[in-house]
Amino acid sequence: MIGGATKLVAIVGSPIAQVKSPANFNIWFQENNLDLAMIPIDVRADSVAAFVDTLRGWQNLHGCVITVPYKQVIAPHLDRLSQRAALLGAVNVIRREADGTLLGDNVDGEGFVGAARQQGFEPKGKKALVLGAGGVGSAIACALCEAGVAELVITDLDSQRVQALAAALHGAFPNTHIGHEYPSLADFALVANASPVGMGDNGELPLPAAMLETLTAGTLVADVVTSPAITAFLQRAKTLGALIQTGPQMARAQMGNLGHFMGVTPLGI
Repeated sequence: MIGGATKLVAIVGSPIAQVKSPANFNIWFQENNLDLAMIPIDVRADSVAAFVDTLRGWQNLHGCVITVPYKQVIAPHLDRLSQRAALLGAVNVIRREADGTLLGDNVDGEGFVGAARQQGFEPKGKKALVLGAGGVGSAIACALCEAGVAELVITDLDSQRVQALAAALHGAFPNTHIGHEYPSLADFALVANASPVGMGDNGELPLPAAMLETLTAGTLVADVVTSPAITAFLQRAKTLGALIQTGPQMARAQMGNLGHFMGVTPLGI
């Protein structure tokens, strides 16, 4: 039950009805007997600047999770950004400090790497492929570089987006070899679909079926798509002997990163 003393966090986007975070966080708050609640906020695009300014004076608010389409839009309106959020030009979580200052971070990639480690994957020194250089793909690519991958290959239908991301990552992580071409999947320890391909159980694959056949058994194959949990991509990879990581597993692992940054959960929940 929400009362006058309840402390709040929020998730902000538009549309917002489909998000799972309020249920996930509120169940955890209830199970841990905390007087905290997460509320969904659907903000019009022309009201974003005014909304962010309101957050500075919202005294019982710890912070906000930011979802589509505002990860890039909100970043310039904040008072401070973490190093990786500044690199990516996007935030997916805001913490409101006691003085009203708003600090933004991007833990999309950190959540992904945390989930991968739960599957037994250690990025350091490995070779990884990220399919998709949008908001989530960029964050995953950055987190893999932070975690010490030796080689990272990034692909996207938008070649300019790939080049821009590769240039930014090369500047921040000069010891990581970053490319955009691959003749097969045989050498990759991780193959991650960070695109929406496969969403809605349409059977689509994020790469050609013939390329998928070059996968080495034991490789970790991951998908950020949350519905269905087992996409056609993951199902096919599993039949080829790969380990798999689902979108819901990433989302659950990321929950601790989001909550910890806002100051309402431990890191490893």
